[in-house]
Amino acid sequence: MKLFVGNLSFATVEDDLRDLFSQYGTVTDVFVATDRVSGRSRGFGFVTMGNEAEGQAAISALEGHSLDNRNLTVNEARPKEEGRPRSFGGNKRPFSDRRR
Repeated sequence: MKLFVGNLSFATVEDDLRDLFSQYGTVTDVFVATDRVSGRSRGFGFVTMGNEAEGQAAISALEGHSLDNRNLTVNEARPKEEGRPRSFGGNKRPFSDRRR
């Protein structure tokens, strides 16, 4: 079961999450999201537990738990939503409408 973990301190690393969540079952994967440029934590991550029962136990025990002086948000991870392509600014008019 994949869990979303939010409100992480920027100092929290993957080993911290692995140690905390392993108290509630088998941890098969841990990922802390980082900024591509600075390498600094983005304040959230994901923990994959061995099965659903272990995942539910971790959610029940760790939702609101304090880690590095931050109260964690822990819930079942949802699939990434498919949305519109991101716009990177620039002229919004079609090329053919541009003035000459």
